[in-house]
Amino acid sequence: MKRSETGALGERIACDFLGENGYQILENNYRCPKGEIDIVARQADTLVFVEVRTKKSRRFGSPEESITLAKREKLRTLAQYYRQEHENLPPDWRIDVVAIEMEKSCWVTRIEIIENAVGEEE
Repeated sequence: MKRSETGALGERIACDFLGENGYQILENNYRCPKGEIDIVARQADTLVFVEVRTKKSRRFGSPEESITLAKREKLRTLAQYYRQEHENLPPDWRIDVVAIEMEKSCWVTRIEIIENAVGEEE
């Protein structure tokens, strides 16, 4: 399975998992001139931007460890752009990460929602 296929599978798994945990999915793969947000969701009265990280090996660390400082900055920029381009959004928002680890056979061995994984500033 190619890396892009693994990522797409991870995003589908993440959507299901988020739904099971009380998130309402608003958009998948939101694209804008600044980049892409994997999932835009709502949990109660909070708008949630979700970065999905899927890995089949811990050789280079855990999924959540793969989010660099530059990626965190980009996620904050994307969230701000989304909020400026859309109306009637909840005032509260955050950026979560869904970390997925799976075997080469695509069997999920770990899935975790890390709430507020990327703060507004660092």
